[in-house]
Order: sequence, then structure tokens, then C-alpha cells
Amino acid sequence: MKPWEKNIRRVVPYTPGEQPDKPKMIKLNTNENPYPPAPGVAAALRGMDMDRLRLYPDPAAAVLVKAIAADRGLSPEQVFVGVGSDDVLAMCFLTFFNGGEPILFPDITYSFYDVWADVFRIPYETQPLDGQFDIVPQDYYKKNGGVIFPNPNAPTGVECPQEDIEDILRHNRDVIVIVDEAYVEFGAESALPLLEKYDNLIVVQTFSKSRSLAGMRIGYAMASPELIRCLNDVKYSFNSYTMDQTALAAGVASLADRPYYEETIGKIIGVREQTKKRLRVLGFSFRDSKANFVFASHERCPARELFQALREQDIYVRYFDKPRIDNYLRITIGTAEEMDALLSFLERYLNKED
Repeated sequence: MKPWEKNIRRVVPYTPGEQPDKPKMIKLNTNENPYPPAPGVAAALRGMDMDRLRLYPDPAAAVLVKAIAADRGLSPEQVFVGVGSDDVLAMCFLTFFNGGEPILFPDITYSFYDVWADVFRIPYETQPLDGQFDIVPQDYYKKNGGVIFPNPNAPTGVECPQEDIEDILRHNRDVIVIVDEAYVEFGAESALPLLEKYDNLIVVQTFSKSRSLAGMRIGYAMASPELIRCLNDVKYSFNSYTMDQTALAAGVASLADRPYYEETIGKIIGVREQTKKRLRVLGFSFRDSKANFVFASHERCPARELFQALREQDIYVRYFDKPRIDNYLRITIGTAEEMDALLSFLERYLNKED
């Protein structure tokens, strides 16, 4: 080992979903929205004053913060924005999880949580989901340095009931509780109303899924003004100019077109429910997903085999080679035509296996 190597921070990195780029592929592996952003987004980008790109963006991202606050019925002082919800969550870890006790999150969950904990030297303990992939609120009653979990959970798509979320909050009044709602807009109940009762709650959402802006990287947190001030203090000490001019314009334009947003969400939910029916007929089992994906296991064909067979057809889904979930596929909900192609192939393949 070279002398300087002993000072390098070593972590096991997060593994992002594969980003293939092939003609006529069906990409159902990274939970992207299959529809384009609202038409106003393109118009806003075309209408941008290019001369403004030589200037730094507003470090407070005020135009986007105000638009999000108005859309969510909050004050601007209750909103924090960042470069995707990953950036927002990383800032939350850095800002709020600094005690000596371990933070708590589920054992099957978004796999960035343990990465951030390792990077920031935050102790943590995972709490096992039960046999049905549900969070067990009682596991979060113990002493801890903070709590975070997605709702709906990822990669399972299972919704945590509102009463369970509030139960966890009631038993953790002395630490920050973060509810990561990247997929909440596909049918789950948001914890946002609980902000009125719990000043230690942070709700994080994103434009990546529901608003078709994964490529723009827009995420946001909603919390008490005090917590938002703390987040901004850390952000300004880390990177003052997180949101670029194009992202700000795209985000505001997206929020201005609620009918389009509701239309695309409705399409995805409708296709998801049809997909569930056809998957059950084919012998798949899964919990009721409230996200834009289904986390499914087949009764006789191993997930790894199906993953490889689909890949050979340029149909990409997500496979996790991890304990307890290594026989599941996470299948993003695409367009009706994409899901029909996926299901038709599975039908042929599974019937051939018979």
C-alpha cells in the first residue's frame, strides 16, 4: 500500500440501475416515467434567455421553492430543493444524523441509505421487514439517532399505513424522522399532513417519477421552517448553487400543468392494475404495489433466469442479488404497449418451460 492510500475513504458504492441504449429496447428497470414531461416544460426551455446561462443561478432557488410551496399548500420557508431526492436525502443525513446512537431503517429498502451512512460515518441498524414485507412499527421504538424509510417502500412497492407512520413518529419525538416519498403519487397516502403535528418530520419527494423529469434531477424536502433553515445552512456550506437555470425553469413549468400530471399518473396506475392481473394469471405473486413498479416472484421459474431471458430480448427489468429478495424482479410500469410486449414474452417463455 502506498503511504497516501491509508487516508482514502473506502465505501461500498451504490449500484445504480443499468442504463442501456439500444434501438427498440423496452426499459423497465429504473422506474422512469414512460411519458414525456408536460408540454410547458419544452416551451420553458426553448424560451430561456441563453445569456442567463453565463450567470450563476439563484442559490435559494426561490422561483421553484415558491412554486412547490404553493402546489403543496405550504410556506416557502417549509421547502428545500436539491439535485434530485438523492441530493436532498444526502443533505438530510449530513445535517440531522450526527448523534452517537444508530439511525434505523428497514433491511429491505432503498440501498442508498447504508451507503450514505457509511460515507458520513453514521452508525446504523437495519430493522427486518416482516414476512409480508411490511414495516414493523415496534422495531422503531428503541433508542436511536434518527429514522428513515420510504413510503411506498422500495423495491417492494408496499405502502406503510398512515397510522403506522404516526405510531413511529409518536415514539421518536427526540430525533428526526424522514419519510422518503419518491413513489407516493402513484396511489399511496402522503405523510405531508403530519407536518402540522410533528416538528421533527421531514417528507421528501421528487420530480423524477411522477413528473417525468428524472433527467433534470429535481428533489425537495418539506418540513418545519427550523429544519429547512438547518438544511440550507449545510447546503450553503457544501455547494451553494445546486439547482441550475434549466432545472428551475423545467420544474416551475411542470408544476403549472396539473391536468397533464394527473393524466399521466392515471395512465400509469391503470396500466399497473392491468399488469397485476396478467402477472397473477402467469403465476406471479406480489404485494399490492402503490408505486410505479411491481415487485414480483414467480411460483416456479427463478427470477435470475427470467431476468436473463428478458435481457436477451432487450427487455430490461431490475434484479437484486440480495438476501430475501433474490427471487424477485422489480418491473417498472411502462406504456400499455411496452407492458404488453413484456407480458406476451413472459407468457411464451413460461409456457415453453412447461
